[in-house]
Parts: sequence; structure tokens; C-alpha cells
Amino acid sequence: MPTQGKAWFHITLGTYGSWLPGDPRGFRRKGHKVHSSGDHRNPPPTGEHEGLHMYAKSVAGSAVRLDGPARRVIGLCLTEQAKRLGHRLLALAVDVTHVHVLIELPRDTTKHEVGRLKRHASFAVREQVCGRVWARGCGIKRVKDRAHQRAAFAYIARHEQEGAWVWTFRGGAFEEAHT
Repeated sequence: MPTQGKAWFHITLGTYGSWLPGDPRGFRRKGHKVHSSGDHRNPPPTGEHEGLHMYAKSVAGSAVRLDGPARRVIGLCLTEQAKRLGHRLLALAVDVTHVHVLIELPRDTTKHEVGRLKRHASFAVREQVCGRVWARGCGIKRVKDRAHQRAAFAYIARHEQEGAWVWTFRGGAFEEAHT
């Protein structure tokens, strides 16, 4: 059960330049003004919006990729900052290009709190990653019920098998094999 005035959320943060308009995995712009016919589960036809993707890559430059040490710094920073801010955290996974967090946040200031976490992590990893770390915005999914919470927890914890730095309330941090 969430604390009064709060809710559980599955937050997804992407690194800068890792998922751009026209991406072959599918994409959508805010308000669906431009979007592909597919998504990451059912990719769009090859070459759809290829020109848009090439343009976006030329503007953004290289995508930010987090190596093992940077993933560890970000993971530890996010867990410590969540605790410092009084947010309960169930699971966190830091991968090469994205982060998943299962966290309890105030319902009325969710985006603001996520921004505080992103800013703190950016500052902590400034020596490993030059320039901008995070893509604009984030994915925020409110957890509907206990079954949804369990599924999100299992999904995040499985990222360890893919080499992510993973932390759960059950066991602390699991160091990735590819440090």
C-alpha cells in the first residue's frame, strides 16, 4: 500500500540521444503529431521515417552510453538520493542507455521529484560522462495494483541478466558482469 498522498510508479529514464525521432524501433512525438506505425514490440517497416532519424542523429550527435562504472555511480546515487528525499524504492536497474525505477512518489509532484533524481545523478556522474546525460522527459507509469507492482519489480530485476547494474530492496546491489 502506498503512503497517503503518494503512489507507486515505474519510471523509465533514457540517456541523451538513445531514442530519437524516426528510430527504427518505433517512436512518437508528444501529442502523436508524428509517429511511426509500430513500437518497440512490433517494429515499423524498415526505412519508415529514415530521413527524420538521420536528421535527428545529426542534430543530437552520439548517443550517451553508460559504461559499468558510470552505471554503478548512477545506481548508487539514485538509491541514496531516493532515501534522502524520503521516497521508498523497491527496484532500480541502470543499463547502457536507460534506467528503470520502481519508486513511491508524491502524486502531485511526481515529475518534479523525478527531475530532482535525474539532476542529482547527472551531477554524480559528471566525471565519467561529458555533457548532457539524460534525454528530455521520462516515462512515468503509475502502478495500478499489487499484481502490476510485482510484474514491474520482476521486469526491472531481470535486467541483471542483460548486464545492468541492479538494486532491489531484497538484496541490495547486484554488480554487472561487464564492469
